[in-house]
Amino acid sequence: MPTLTPEQLAALAAIDSPTVANAIERFMVRRRVDGYADRDLRCAFPHYGSMLGYAVTCTADSTTEGRPDGAGLIGLWAALEAAPKPAVLVIKDVGPDPRKGCHMGEIMATTARVLGAVGCVSDAGLRDVKEVEALGGFQYFCPGFVVSHGQPVILDVNVPVEIHGLPIAPGTLLHGDVNGLLEIPLSIAADVAAACDAVRAEERALLDLIRTPGFSVEKLRQWKLTH
Repeated sequence: MPTLTPEQLAALAAIDSPTVANAIERFMVRRRVDGYADRDLRCAFPHYGSMLGYAVTCTADSTTEGRPDGAGLIGLWAALEAAPKPAVLVIKDVGPDPRKGCHMGEIMATTARVLGAVGCVSDAGLRDVKEVEALGGFQYFCPGFVVSHGQPVILDVNVPVEIHGLPIAPGTLLHGDVNGLLEIPLSIAADVAAACDAVRAEERALLDLIRTPGFSVEKLRQWKLTH
């Protein structure tokens, strides 16, 4: 799996996710309606800015009483330890009541951070919100918070999953901020930051036009004919 240099990763991590999404469109490597999660997946700590990392995936269940463990936490931690960094834990709930599912709190988040993760993405709940926020820089993406961990088990590790409409395979490069979560295709990842510069330049030019006294629809029409 190709990975980016630390400099390339830092450049992408400094960019907001909508600009990254716009830049990816320029490469025409996927449909415009693919590659991002739906609106129900929320960023818990917007003030941390953009999260960027390679996915370490698993399936989990915390709402089946007495279900036997699968790979277990040790299996998940081993996969995280071996994964490219920075990493993002992606936890797919497969239990009978995902609205009550809960798959990470302070201890798991602390362990994940020490092993090289910068955040957790789940389609179920997470908890210990204040304690995890206090870790500094470890991000949560989830639809909401759940107070109890129920009966937690980790089942399969490093398997393809889907989170809120976004298919995520092991090693997928994820970028997310307060606006949502998306995949950066690895085939173009090294060139996305430069494409973001072009996106920003065009947006600045358009905004300058719109803010100019005497702006009109005709001026906008003429601008669009040349861009």
